[in-house]
Amino acid sequence: MATQKVTSLEVARLAGVSQSAVSRVFTPGASASKKTVEKVRKAAKELGYRPNVLARAVVSGKSRIIGLVVAYLNNQFYPEALEKLTNALQERGYHVLIFMASQQAGNIDSVVEEILDFQVDGIIAASVALSSDLSDRCRTAGVPMVLFNRAQDDIAMSSVTSDNVAGGRKAAEFLLAGGHKKIGFIAGWEGASTQRDREAGFVAALQKSGVTLHAREIGNFVAEEARQATLNMFEADPPDAVFVANDHMAISVMDTLRFELGLSVPGDVSVIGYDDVTVASWPAYNLTTIRQPANRMVAETVDILLSKIEDSDARPRKVEIDGPLIVRGSARIPEGWKT
Repeated sequence: MATQKVTSLEVARLAGVSQSAVSRVFTPGASASKKTVEKVRKAAKELGYRPNVLARAVVSGKSRIIGLVVAYLNNQFYPEALEKLTNALQERGYHVLIFMASQQAGNIDSVVEEILDFQVDGIIAASVALSSDLSDRCRTAGVPMVLFNRAQDDIAMSSVTSDNVAGGRKAAEFLLAGGHKKIGFIAGWEGASTQRDREAGFVAALQKSGVTLHAREIGNFVAEEARQATLNMFEADPPDAVFVANDHMAISVMDTLRFELGLSVPGDVSVIGYDDVTVASWPAYNLTTIRQPANRMVAETVDILLSKIEDSDARPRKVEIDGPLIVRGSARIPEGWKT
């Protein structure tokens, strides 16, 4: 048999307080005395009462829920970043609903439309880009959005990324300092701003030193496609160094080079990745990489989003945070190199 839900009025009667006092106790930021809080929570626990968050959202216009849409969860950077984002938002009194999307499948718009149906206070889009129509739809609905680890040209859209151009440049400068001349690049998904900017910085630094890109393949941020890209790149006239657009692919590249092609890393070929995920530091990979400053990126993202929620007139911000080159053992270390 169905059990009838306990109401706030029943809690109020048992606690000996008004119904509005019960509402204040369960509303983040609302004022209630310590004594009232203790009585209400004791009564709620005894009766098995749970506040109806969605009903409160209808009345107040605030759900204190943030929609988080993400793709590429198989990329180790994102589970770690999502945990940090969720913890940071919870510390500020917000709950998180996570929605999965695939940029390449073209379902971003439908996923964000679904998020809006949940009456969220804001949206963080991690590793995805939006159409201009959908950006306008969110603004019309009064739901602020911040792009995390993506950027787009829309001046009204806030975004937080690492400085991807600078990161690409650092990878090129390190390989050039190591004496490499035949340098390859394995790209991620070409629709991503992160991929575009990392490659732009990398190629520009090579050209500045009079070196042209020796080989280029596309891995689409997918491990198996990165494997095939490696096999293609090393089939004839292979490079002596490879910059890979993220660590998830770089790990696949290293495995392919060592276990399928019988090459030594970095003896035969140097490999550099981007992100500095936890696996990159494991002795089996010891991957030289560009670190994404995830803690700072998360802090900026949360600050921008909540500022916009609290003040609809807050101006959009585009933040790029510099990340260091982390030198390990997968790429030849230039003589006299200082970190």
